[in-house]
Amino acid sequence: MILHPGIMALLGGTGLVLLMMLYASSLAIKILRRWDFYSCSEEQLQLERKTFLVSTIVNYALGFQVLSLFLFIYTLEEIHPLFVGAMCATGSLNANPIGWSALYVKILVFFAAALWIALNYLDGRAEDSPLIKLKYSYLLLLTPLIGGELYLQISYFYQLDPEIITSCCGSLFSADGSGVAADLAGLAPGRMMLLFYGLAALLAGLAWLCWKKTAPWLRYSFSLAGAIFFVAALISVISFISLYIYELPTHHCPFDLLQKNYGFIGYPLYVGLFVGTLFSILPGLFQPLKKYPSLIFEIERLEKKWLLTALIFFVLFVLIASWPIVFGHFRLMNFARF
Repeated sequence: MILHPGIMALLGGTGLVLLMMLYASSLAIKILRRWDFYSCSEEQLQLERKTFLVSTIVNYALGFQVLSLFLFIYTLEEIHPLFVGAMCATGSLNANPIGWSALYVKILVFFAAALWIALNYLDGRAEDSPLIKLKYSYLLLLTPLIGGELYLQISYFYQLDPEIITSCCGSLFSADGSGVAADLAGLAPGRMMLLFYGLAALLAGLAWLCWKKTAPWLRYSFSLAGAIFFVAALISVISFISLYIYELPTHHCPFDLLQKNYGFIGYPLYVGLFVGTLFSILPGLFQPLKKYPSLIFEIERLEKKWLLTALIFFVLFVLIASWPIVFGHFRLMNFARF
């Protein structure tokens, strides 16, 4: 099983990224100790040359880490027929519980790596590179995180046994079961719909205010609302969005959406949510960086692009989630639990 193309790509790609990160970390330690932008020494000149090269390489390496989240989920879907009892990626994850930890860490790396790429882009737009020490300090935190991700992936894939009998999503995401997944599946869909669409309306309103006004508290509020919407949206997928797509009042699985039977609708749905969330947290997170004079204009210019991108992807997510609710034949309100 370890020779599956998706597994080899994940392990090989993450291994190469980790090697690049280790080399970049050695440079980061030198930068934190020796960097002086106003120095004309030969050492400073060499550091600037190496920094430009390493930042470019790490930029692309972390880009792979961002995309590898979707490759990981795709691979889980691909290998699930190899396990007895597995109906989707949930069965693959249940075949070795370490897989759930690997998934959570990959989601964390998705956002952490994307934020470094954004930080690096912003630093490159200023002539005095004011974020050089900040982004390399951040790099030192990212390296062990990617090392942990590689360890979890190896532990998960290496210990998978095709002979094992695993459980399907029906036993995990069941309103009558126990555990967090069952609790989420048991939430009243009507209340979750009110919360989901209420937060979506709040996000749209805050985006409009941020577009019109430059107050920092509006940026912080928009980013906070985006993070809360991310959690609420994932819960909503389990609570009611999946029910309308499957047209079954008891089928809550968030992974079956990725299958051919449902038109692979899960991929654009989750891309909309994850990319929208990423760009929604940038305006608030980067507000403190306006203390650098060389970045004020660039951040204010980029803020509108971040707001627009976040809004486009959130709208994509809400439209895909709402289409079967509005135009489908299934009506959840006909059932008592609504």
